[in-house]
Parts: sequence; C-alpha cells; structure tokens
Amino acid sequence: MNLTQADRIVEPSWLARPSTEVAPDLLGCCLVRQMPDGETIRGAIVETEAYAPGDPACHAYRGRTERNQVMFGPAGRAYVYFIYGVYHCFNIVTDLEGVPSAVLIRALQLESVPSWIDRRKEPKPHRIAAGPGKLCRALQIDRQLNGVELRPGEPVWLEHRTPEFERDLANSAITFVQTARIGLSAGAQLPWRWYVASCRAVSKP
Repeated sequence: MNLTQADRIVEPSWLARPSTEVAPDLLGCCLVRQMPDGETIRGAIVETEAYAPGDPACHAYRGRTERNQVMFGPAGRAYVYFIYGVYHCFNIVTDLEGVPSAVLIRALQLESVPSWIDRRKEPKPHRIAAGPGKLCRALQIDRQLNGVELRPGEPVWLEHRTPEFERDLANSAITFVQTARIGLSAGAQLPWRWYVASCRAVSKP
C-alpha cells in the first residue's frame, strides 16, 4: 500500500493517548525538522521514554509551572526544556488536554547528516543523534520550539512508520526492548523506556 504524504502525517488525535502507549508506538516513526533555509532533516525514532501523571520523574509531578505548562495542553505539541545548563531535550506532548504527559525522544537514526555537522568531531553518522542532547544539537532544537504544534508548515512534525518498517516488525526482523529509564533519581524502577534492538543509533547509559 502506498501512503500519500498526508496519510503519513501523525495527527494530534493519534497522540492523545497515555504516554506509555504512545512511546513504543513512536519507534520507527519519522521526526522531520524543517530549517528556516529550507533544508529538511529526517530521522527515524529509535528510542523513547514515557512520563505521566503520578510519575515522580515527570516535570509536572508537583503541578503546573511556567516551565511545564505545555505538558498540560493538547497532544501533538513540542515540549522542549534545558537541562543541567548544557543541553536541550525534545518531548512530544501526549494524552488528553489537562493530563500532563509527554514522551522524550532519546535518539534518532538520521537519514542524512545535516550540513552544519562537523564530521571531524562526529565521524560516526549513526551516533550524531544518539542521545536526547545530541539529537537537539543535530537538529538545532531549542526552547524557541517549545509549544510548537507538530505539523507540516511548522519547524517540526512527525510521520508514521513506513510500510517496510511495519513489515519487518511483523516478521520480527525488527524487535523492541523495554527497560527502565536512564539517569533518574526518582521513578527509576518504572520500565518506561523503549528502543529498537541492535540499533547502533540508540543512546548509551
């Protein structure tokens, strides 16, 4: 079956589910970054983590703040935050409006290397977006994109898995691993991290 471009776009309604359902379903989907100069960067999502109400690791655990208010909004928006004074993290808001939930995109397998990447510093193409901070640096994602609706015409959007990925998944040529999340002091026991098995673009703990 050949899907049109419109058919492949991930709609907010598809994301309006608990983050623990959306996170594994996002594996194999494509994150598309449209730059101001027209350059388009595409990458398959290969690692995710879910954050949900009642989760002590969730930014909204203690209620609404100026920083986390995007999480309380409708599904299908970007939640971008700055951490450790060093790097940004890109999340996708999920679930129903008023239910603070999000999926952290931890790693991408890029289709091509962005033109601004210094290949001397990043000699391994499959590691360029292998981690949430590296992903945001590679796609030039920062707080300016916080709250942006994920749809064509905006700087970033999502596309569904290709038929080839779905076929390989059905045939077990591609498998997923579910495990605990990385680098947390609270909620570390929850098995809310998913990644594509044997993928070299997955981040390292």
